[in-house]
Amino acid sequence: MKTDNDCHSHSDQKKRDFVSERAKIIPPSGIRRFFDLASQMENVISLGVGEPDYSTPWHICDAAITSIEQGHTAYTSNAGMESLRCELSRFLQDHYQVEYNPVNEMIITTGVSEGLDIVIRAIVNPGDEVLVVDPSYVSYSPCVTMAGGIPVPLPCTEKDRFRLTPDVLMEHITPQSKVLVLNFPNNPTGGVMRREDLEGIADVAIDHDLLILSDEVYAELTYEGKHTATASIEGLWERTVTLSGFSKAFAMTGWRLGYVCAPPEITAATLKIHQYVMLSSPTMSQYAALEALKHGEDAMREMIREYHLRRNLFVDGLNRIGLTCHTPEGAFYAFPSVKGTGLTDYEFAERLITEAGVAVVPGSVFGSGGVGHIRCSYAVSRQELSEAIRRMDEFIRSLP
Repeated sequence: MKTDNDCHSHSDQKKRDFVSERAKIIPPSGIRRFFDLASQMENVISLGVGEPDYSTPWHICDAAITSIEQGHTAYTSNAGMESLRCELSRFLQDHYQVEYNPVNEMIITTGVSEGLDIVIRAIVNPGDEVLVVDPSYVSYSPCVTMAGGIPVPLPCTEKDRFRLTPDVLMEHITPQSKVLVLNFPNNPTGGVMRREDLEGIADVAIDHDLLILSDEVYAELTYEGKHTATASIEGLWERTVTLSGFSKAFAMTGWRLGYVCAPPEITAATLKIHQYVMLSSPTMSQYAALEALKHGEDAMREMIREYHLRRNLFVDGLNRIGLTCHTPEGAFYAFPSVKGTGLTDYEFAERLITEAGVAVVPGSVFGSGGVGHIRCSYAVSRQELSEAIRRMDEFIRSLP
């Protein structure tokens, strides 16, 4: 029988630190911090989270409901339903002129986030350097770190319209460089790499034997011209892993469905990890995605036209009130500079939400290239965007 003294002496024993060093050095998401702040306040216009304000079209929801009613609630194959992979293969060929064999070059994943994680673990060895465009989505560098790799930022500047140039890439390549992570259309800047830009990057990647991990989840949200798939560039298919999903183009964020397309040997390695960490993606979500690919393009195009109008309204408003902003060519983010206000991007974002009731994200959470900027999602109504501009204007005028 334990006595009080026994309990006391047991509690005095030194406890092991059970948290891994890798987990300790990974920062929490700066995006979520401002989203959580906004959710605790009233009358806040949130331009913080990158999510369509559209509901998933009903015919897509109905396809998932029907699949449940018909009893399709078991696991699918690890790589995803064959019918979905075949339809996706046709979609990518028709829209972006890239060919992937649905049998051994495609995996359906639980969101692009899972795809990113398992691909990086499949290709990165401890000590490998992974070149990551900067600014870019917050998950890339932490995923590299968790795999034992070393993330190396590649500065993409406003003077280059936030595109990656061959010169910048060359400057950061070392003998340890193995992977280049591209994110275009870019989150947070809305920057787009055109075909001629990618051809310049291709020359460097081939010369230095780099594998390219290309996150193209905003591909359909391209406003000037048409998105160029990295794998469609001559010489890059065999050294490109394409990541994308259904969240942005089809307003399906909560369905958690993405995909990985890659040469067979990389697909096989990635599938092994997918089998252990996820087994297969949600079955009803796969039926919804199949319906989206077959019959969802009209709604998608209508949504993109509306985003285009919102972009023009919002970016014009930002420049009018003195927040210099380049015109984003893709995604649904504006990335204005706040340097002229005398505040840091963190100070600006914190004061803007508390004093004006507008939630944005400091640019520095997306890397050092975002310092002095804020990310504003224009995936909200035009009325809310106009009101946000009015509040931001009042806030800026109140600064000393």
